[in-house]
Amino acid sequence: MHQSLNAALEINLLHANQTGADHNRAHFDEWGITCLNLMSSPGAGKTVLLERTLSTLNQELKMAVIEGDMTTELDAARLRQYGIPVIAINTGRSCHLDSQMVSGGIHTLAQAHNLLEFDLVFVENVGNLVCPAEFEVGEHAKVALLSITEGEDKPLKYPVMFQEADCLLITKTDLAPYLDIDLQRLEFNVRQMNPQVTMIPLSAKTGEGLEQWFDWLRTQIRD
Repeated sequence: MHQSLNAALEINLLHANQTGADHNRAHFDEWGITCLNLMSSPGAGKTVLLERTLSTLNQELKMAVIEGDMTTELDAARLRQYGIPVIAINTGRSCHLDSQMVSGGIHTLAQAHNLLEFDLVFVENVGNLVCPAEFEVGEHAKVALLSITEGEDKPLKYPVMFQEADCLLITKTDLAPYLDIDLQRLEFNVRQMNPQVTMIPLSAKTGEGLEQWFDWLRTQIRD
């Protein structure tokens, strides 16, 4: 009985979240904005990736960030140094952003900026390999990051994020010489979960793969 009730509550929660996500996406479509949902475990490199992206493409694209963390605005403060709008959302005990939280961030952005002028909104989700993949926030594509320090088996142990990802960034490749990591096995495991995903190995430290990431981003922008 309890299991049936819990399952029903989860279905209702996901349905309500999906309705909100569709509403958010409709707003982005109205403004001609592409929204990308960045997901990974803590420490995989989402924030430093955004730093490299903002510093390189700031003159080319009009961008904003909705930054999710359980507490603090430390990451948001790092990104604001690049002169772009950053809305910080603290989720408290929740391990992911949901569509209602992101809706609040969107409306805060819209109060201060003409969003018709924007090309791209990044949602940096809370660091977690499970929850963010199950809750859409209104994105047009999901970008997952996996650090090579996490090992080859993560796509098999936490399949949903890798199954849902449109683009997977294999990060911290500069550490490969110092780790016992089989990158071919890692790619094989990813392809088992998602044969079509765009996979880009990169290092925010050395710059390897960043141009390929930027090129993929450009393909996502509306005409």
